[in-house]
Amino acid sequence: MEHAGFDLAMIGLLALICQWLAWQLKLPAILTLLVAGIAAGPVTGLLNPDALFGELLFPLVSLAVAVILFEGSLTLNFRELGGHGRTVRRLVTWGALITGVIGTVAARLLLDLSWEMASVLGALLVVTGPTVILPMLQTLRAREHLTQILRWEGILIDPMGAIGAVLVYEFVALGSGGEAATHTLALFGQTALIGFGLGIAGGYCWGLMLRHHWLPHQLHSFGTLMLMLTLFTVSNQLFHESGLLTVTVMGVWMANMRGVPTRPIIEFKETLSVLLISGLFLLLAARLTVEQLALLSWPAWVFLLVLVAIARPLSVWLCTLGSGLAWREKTLLAFISPRGIVAAAVASLFALRLEEEGMPGAEMLVPVTFLVIISTVVSQSLLSRPLARWLGVQRPSPNGVLIIGANAVARQLACTLRDAGVSVVLADSSWDAVQLARNEGLTTYYGDPLSEHAAQHLELSGIGYLLPISPYRELNDLAALHFEHLLGRDRVFRLAVDEGRRGNRPQGQALDHLPLLFGRDVTFAKLSRLVAEGGEVRLERCGEKFRMEPQRQAHAGRWLPMLCIGPAGRLRIATGETGLSPKRGDTLISLVFADSPKHSLQTVASPI
Repeated sequence: MEHAGFDLAMIGLLALICQWLAWQLKLPAILTLLVAGIAAGPVTGLLNPDALFGELLFPLVSLAVAVILFEGSLTLNFRELGGHGRTVRRLVTWGALITGVIGTVAARLLLDLSWEMASVLGALLVVTGPTVILPMLQTLRAREHLTQILRWEGILIDPMGAIGAVLVYEFVALGSGGEAATHTLALFGQTALIGFGLGIAGGYCWGLMLRHHWLPHQLHSFGTLMLMLTLFTVSNQLFHESGLLTVTVMGVWMANMRGVPTRPIIEFKETLSVLLISGLFLLLAARLTVEQLALLSWPAWVFLLVLVAIARPLSVWLCTLGSGLAWREKTLLAFISPRGIVAAAVASLFALRLEEEGMPGAEMLVPVTFLVIISTVVSQSLLSRPLARWLGVQRPSPNGVLIIGANAVARQLACTLRDAGVSVVLADSSWDAVQLARNEGLTTYYGDPLSEHAAQHLELSGIGYLLPISPYRELNDLAALHFEHLLGRDRVFRLAVDEGRRGNRPQGQALDHLPLLFGRDVTFAKLSRLVAEGGEVRLERCGEKFRMEPQRQAHAGRWLPMLCIGPAGRLRIATGETGLSPKRGDTLISLVFADSPKHSLQTVASPI
């Protein structure tokens, strides 16, 4: 028992190291987890999941896959699908079907699998998933509409592709006993009936309970998880292997049911998902054997080539007919299709079950799927950015602004930036503040900007700067540390803290290398007080004779220059270390205090 406890602790520590390493290298965590699992399993033999968990391995993998599919389906909001164009809808429907059919035929001809097993493999490999796409898009900087297409395809195809894979698996598993075709179809229909019936009923009833707050708020997330797992096991008891379909349908129903507060549930699953995904992929990769890896001969590599060089380009070309996309843009879309978490997890689960049933070829599912995952993630993470640059479909250096906070100060600054032509996004967990910002026509994100949900849904395309203007100093500091890794040290700022509170900063000296936003003594309390007393954030066009000191004197010193926008759109932000030196043609944004004389919001040409 003590040895097993030590192994579990080491698995957790290894998972943490893999997650940190992926964060440092700006790679999807799935890659480091799979490589570490293979090294700990078939390469060195240090980790043997079957010996460690015994008969519990199968139920644990099954429950973990159910949680992953349920979490993915909770993000499938059909209203979002309708807002991102015909191309996205085609890619997640017809594109997935084309990829699945080509993958099935290739698996049958190249890997010598039966049509049943080839169809399972083909269905598994249509999904990409946001956990591998989104980190890639953050460094790719493709044109905004290409980023949107890839982002929403990754989010939507994950649960939709999982539903298709489950249905194909059900058909193959039910037909493996040699029953007549009509009997097999009847059993397949029974599985679909139970899966959709229990999923819809469970999602609707639980949605009503959450909507009417019949359960204490603190039990919403825990209760949802327990009900989902209960329905999963009950569904499997009623009919073999219908549970995955049940939980997926339940999640989709809740995501599209009005008035159901799913956000806290999604936020709760983040830590759970990181734990499950990290442990799951280490264990699944460690279960690979030398014999399975030996199956990856040249036909497996040719199969991989067919998926990435034929299936993906053909599906993109057909799905983008009439879209207006140029061939260069289509080429980038055709290149990017890394496989991810759902493919690996579901492949391992299906392989376990099909091997127990004695299905020939089941041993090929896991090694081929892992080959596709590792190859696509590595090659596309390394080559997508040079390809986008060569094709000329990269956006220029991003000059948009992400503001942490949607309070009165942040809203005034955001409105002025928007009027100056700068794209701006406000992130806040206060619903009232977000609503006020939306009423002013500002782009917002409601929730924790550091959460996993934000990583998937906070739109960062075009964002190049972070301005932390939240009343919560811990959030400001953590946001600066978090986004410094994504945006760069010279584009992330920290907000000054009152003298009496500086010694209590939890991050200590970790932020001292970041510039102080707007000035050394410019705290949120000061900005908030000035705005509350009638201060205004103003926009001024700098003429030929504009000078800073006369302008300061004209405002009687009650004037805080905040940033300049150059003619090319590049921002120069005032800091505690460097001031501002506006040039001819610049746009100056500043905070004018309440009792200062009123000046024009347009061109200000102060005398020399």
